[in-house]
Order: sequence, then C-alpha cells, then structure tokens
Amino acid sequence: MTKKLLFLLFLTSQLFSQTKLLSWNLENFGQSKSTQEIAFIANTLRDYDIIAIQEVVAGYGGAQAVAQLTDELSLKGAKWDYVVSDPTSSSAYKTERYAFIWKTNQVKKMGDAWLEKKYHLEIDREPYYCTFEYKKKTFTVVNFHAITKSKQPETEIKYFKFLPAEYPQLHLIFTGDFNCPQSHTVFNPLKKMGYTPILIGQKTSLKQACKNTECLASEFDNIFYQPSKLKKIDAGSIPFYKNFNSLKEARKISDHIPIWIEFTLN
Repeated sequence: MTKKLLFLLFLTSQLFSQTKLLSWNLENFGQSKSTQEIAFIANTLRDYDIIAIQEVVAGYGGAQAVAQLTDELSLKGAKWDYVVSDPTSSSAYKTERYAFIWKTNQVKKMGDAWLEKKYHLEIDREPYYCTFEYKKKTFTVVNFHAITKSKQPETEIKYFKFLPAEYPQLHLIFTGDFNCPQSHTVFNPLKKMGYTPILIGQKTSLKQACKNTECLASEFDNIFYQPSKLKKIDAGSIPFYKNFNSLKEARKISDHIPIWIEFTLN
C-alpha cells in the first residue's frame, strides 16, 4: 500500500470520526411555516448530523412540521429520524415542544428522550434530553429554551448547576436559546465544572431591521460542553438571513440564527 493511499485513508477516517450538532430556535415552528420555508430550513440543515430545535408549536401543527422537515431532509441523500417532546409544563400561552432530528447512519438514539422532571416547576420550559451513541460512545444533548430576557432567565438557568449531579452517568451537552449571554455570572457554576461555551461575543438573535451592516441583536444561543469529554473541531453560526432581501423576510424563517459544533468524543 502506497504512502499516498495510507494518507488518504487516514484523512477519510478523520473525516468520518467527527459529528456535527446544530441548535436552532425556529420561531413558532408549526403551521405558520410554508412548504417553501421548510425546504429552505432543510437545505440549511442538510450537512449536520444532529439537530436540536426549540420553539416547536405545542398545539396542532408543531409535530407535523417536524415530521415534514424530517421528510424533506430524507430526500437529500441521507435517512433522518426525529423525536418531539410533550408540551412543556409552563402556563398555556408559553408552553412549547422541543425536537431532535438526526441522521440515522451517523448516530443512534439510545432509549427514550425525556423532559426534565425534578426542576419542571422551577424552569418554565423544562429542558428536553436525548442520548445518542456515536462510535460506541454516548452523549446526551440537553435542549433548552429559557424565558425571555425581561422575565430574568437567570432565575431558571441557575438550576442547571444541579443537572450534572442529577445525571452523573451521562455526558451532558447543554444547547439552546438561553436568552442570556454566556458572560452572565449564572453560568459560572457550570464553567467551574469544566463546561465552556462554543461561542463568545457572537450575537444570535435578529434585529427588526439592519442598522448599517449590523443585523444581529443579542448573544442568546450557545452550546456548553466539557473539553475533557469532547474535542471541538470547529464551531460557528449560520447567518441565513443574508439569503433574503430584508430581515422582515428572513424573520419568517426565524428570529434566531442556528449555531453548531463539530466534534469528536474523547
């Protein structure tokens, strides 16, 4: 076997030893999204392996939109599957669902996904957990959508410091829309446990209209992981709004941009 072929095999093994997790608050994801908008979302997501979605409509249309998005993704060359949470336990006008969508040839879902039980009274939209197996190693994605900034999301994020001890056997990765920047002191307990955000100083919510070239408003979405358990290969966000003529048009897709991490497991 030539050195060139060995090198190519090495590069191939490195390529396929990585996986990509993407998180997106898809504002009011349900019947309000047209077939064309779901097709656009699918094209944005197609190159990732696990999708964590926040703000799925709790009533009729939410789960159906997730199924439609999964079908659209499966038309693009890979088989995808999905799971949708029960409605969160907050008051009726705020209750939502979460969803996970994943490439079945890349990762395997392990057991049932579940909404947080112990802190469901303290956290309005209690997080949604799903465990995946990748290269015979498991990790659990904690999907979360905090209450709005005006309602002080730190009052519920503070309970996240208890979750690693609540699930000591699980490798937790926290993701979602925290409505709170990673620099807030409420994240300090997680950081002291070794968790680190993938994004620092990256705004992720859309303004109502661009001011000069600034179209993003707040640093709300992030993914927190432990470098001792997960090696970050790359991470970033997707400025999908640049594909539209105006933010008003882009905001029909969402008022947040997706964020992502590409990683291997230690």
